[in-house]
Parts: sequence; structure tokens; C-alpha cells
Amino acid sequence: MSLPGILPDLLFPAAFYTNFGIPYLIIRNKMNNNPGVPRRQFISPILPFFLILTSMNIQAQGTLEKDLISTNAGPVEITFIGHGTLMLSFQGKIIHVDPYSRLTDYAVLPRADLVLITHEHGDHLDEKALELVNKTGTQVICTEKCATTYKGGIVMKNGESRTIDRVKIEAIPAYNIVNKRDATQVYHPKGAGNGYVLTLGDKRIYIAGDTENTPEMKALKNIDVAFLPMNLPYTMTPEMVADAVRAFKPKILYPYHPTPAYRLLLWTTPLHR
Repeated sequence: MSLPGILPDLLFPAAFYTNFGIPYLIIRNKMNNNPGVPRRQFISPILPFFLILTSMNIQAQGTLEKDLISTNAGPVEITFIGHGTLMLSFQGKIIHVDPYSRLTDYAVLPRADLVLITHEHGDHLDEKALELVNKTGTQVICTEKCATTYKGGIVMKNGESRTIDRVKIEAIPAYNIVNKRDATQVYHPKGAGNGYVLTLGDKRIYIAGDTENTPEMKALKNIDVAFLPMNLPYTMTPEMVADAVRAFKPKILYPYHPTPAYRLLLWTTPLHR
């Protein structure tokens, strides 16, 4: 590939990039806390976005990155903790997603009204973190396999939905098709893991979990915000993410759960600067 002529004045922090041609997409990279690399957020009205591989340090302590998503029932505040871990605040309720005690000090974060666990791997089902975020009345949504080791969770199977405290939760299958542990076994088998679509006010937020660009993901409709993992070799390549995004067309994309040696900085640019 040669650098497109429309971008001669941009400084790229890494040499690799790829052009996927996805229009009308806001791409936000909020998990970049490397002070040497500026954060970027653009709208690409016509032309492609560029995935640029770079070194990116996830901030484990101190001030965590946040973003606000407007809804017709008030804002959703998203806190980016790192890895596959998020915290959402909506209407005074706190939602923790895959809390992981190696990333931050949960003793100083708000305790959860709702916890979502995507699957049983230790960087997603961390019982130490769960002890720190739980309080009286906390409801923990998890998979069937998680429930064999973590007692007290509410099991949701692929395809199920339920509403808790006016938050509709849909469990979306999360699994590998291509990437395998060995010749016969994928890293995340079908039926074992969930992604989740949360309906908060009039916004639908999709948190994919550890997955590839599955048919179920590509069939999603009316997704306002999507968190898609790029953690090789366990989840998706940039090409897989692009394929999925073309199919289900989220309005906002957050790449998350980045591989330590394969982190992302995303750029978009219009044709004319």
C-alpha cells in the first residue's frame, strides 16, 4: 500500500494502515492514554476510516477516560477502564462490564447496581473484582458456564432478553469461527459467551465481548454505539471489524479490548481538508 495522496500532511505514529471504506461512522478511541499520541475523534462523511497500529498504554490508575452519550432519558456516562472492562452510569444506576481487578482500584469506584459478565475467562470473570463492586441488591448477569463457579448470578443464554431496572438486556452470541486454540478447538466456542445489547433510553449500546464477526453480530439492527474487540489471536482482526461494521452500521464505534502488542489508534478524514 502507498499512503493516499489526500493525507500527505498527517503524521502517522505507525507504518501499517488499511482503508476499509466505511462511510458515516464516528470512531472514538478513548483507551489511548499515551501522552505522546493525541486522541482523535472525527466524522467521516464520505471516505474511509484508517486503522493505524500503534503502541497504546491503558491507564490503570488515576483519572480514567470518560465519554457521554445522549439519550432521551438523560446521558449515559461511559468510563473506559481498559482491556474488556467498562463502567456505565445512567439515571443514577451503575453498570460494570467484566470488572477486572488488575486494571484499577475498584475500592474507589462506585459499586454496581448491575454487572454484566461476558464469559468465564479470568480476565472477564474476576471474583475479586466482583466482591469489590457488589453491594446489597447488585444483580449480576452471566453465562451458564460462569454460573458453575460464580454463585448468585442470573444466567442469560444466547438469544435471551430481560429487563432490569428499566434497562433492557439482550444476550448476543459471542464466539470464534476462524481463530483456534489448536486444530480443533476455537478460543471461544459457540454458546459459551455473551455479548450484550443494552437499551438505555432511546439508545442501543452493543458490548460485543470476546467474539469474531459472527452472523448474529452482522444481523443486529439499530445499534447506536458498538464496542468491538480487537484482541488477536482471540477475537477480531481489523478486517473482521470492518466487515461487521459494514453489515450492522453502528452510529458510533469504540474499538476495545486491544491486544497489548497490537493496539489501535483510529483516524478518519474527509476527502478535502
